[in-house]
Amino acid sequence: MSAVLTAHDPGSGNVDARDDTDARVDADRWVVLNQTGPEADALVAGAGLPVVLAADDADVPAWERAADVDILFTGPRNGWRQAPATAPAGWPGRLKWVHVASAGIDFFPPWLLQVPQVTCSRGVAAVPIAEYVLTALLTHQRAWDTLQVSGAGPWRETFARVDQQLPGTLQGRALGIAGYGAIGREVARLAQAFGMQVTVLRRGGADVQGDDGVRTAPSIEQLLAASDHLVLALPITAQTYHLINAATLAHAKPGLHLVNIARGALVDQQALLHALGSGRLAGATLDVTDPEPLPDGHPLYTHPRVRLTPHVSWAAQGAAELTARKFVANLARHVAGEPLQDVVDGARGY
Repeated sequence: MSAVLTAHDPGSGNVDARDDTDARVDADRWVVLNQTGPEADALVAGAGLPVVLAADDADVPAWERAADVDILFTGPRNGWRQAPATAPAGWPGRLKWVHVASAGIDFFPPWLLQVPQVTCSRGVAAVPIAEYVLTALLTHQRAWDTLQVSGAGPWRETFARVDQQLPGTLQGRALGIAGYGAIGREVARLAQAFGMQVTVLRRGGADVQGDDGVRTAPSIEQLLAASDHLVLALPITAQTYHLINAATLAHAKPGLHLVNIARGALVDQQALLHALGSGRLAGATLDVTDPEPLPDGHPLYTHPRVRLTPHVSWAAQGAAELTARKFVANLARHVAGEPLQDVVDGARGY
């Protein structure tokens, strides 16, 4: 099937239609397949780069277009959950580079990394995710979601309850952050504005350099023991799978509030439920679970100490455009022969 392509002519500002045969013989243009939506199409077309935009067909999975395109911009929603377990015949075809519209690559099959270069959208959602985290911390610490009243009677009852059991503040509380990439750094910045004491756990226990007031914990056990609130902002790998488990939770500071905005499989959910039931943990805010969604009737849906949201901490107006801009900036580097940013390390898995 011959896909319709469009090529931006930087000299005239026009967009020309052409078929894939014409594109292949145009050695000065890279053929780009964007599966993420019109934001990226518009930005690519307006960037003045020597590229050809291949028309997307939602009924044809990306891996079946590998013979026709040089560069692929795709996301987890673009059929990757139905990808075959093994690489399709001929993969990766003519693909030279794949950029994914997510920070993690765990939604994609391992054979995606057979493409010469794979990059990700690390850091694009750092601000909305960090704001979600601070909302979770404030809601837990101040019991914000229990304060709304609907009449004079509830007003008096709620005032009396709060007067007898005064809430704490975030100021002076110990915040642990497991994972200190773009999201972890933004969480730390906002938390410090509230007067929180921030300690982080980095890959391999590496020290934090140049971030005033941020301390480093040498292990997850010590981070758990030191934290009033713990935020998980790690990628999921073989090393981080069920990092939060019965053995590590045994070290948790009594009354810990756990926030997971990364991947559900970082947490052994049965161990989490036991820690909540025993009182070791005071609460958990979970934007991610394993699997997603949890099956109907799962106890995390109704547990009184759990706030569960449907993997939306990233959501914010303009998210698609920000992701597209990150891709187009890397596209300009690719065309210029410069090193790409946020290259995925296959050995590490992120």
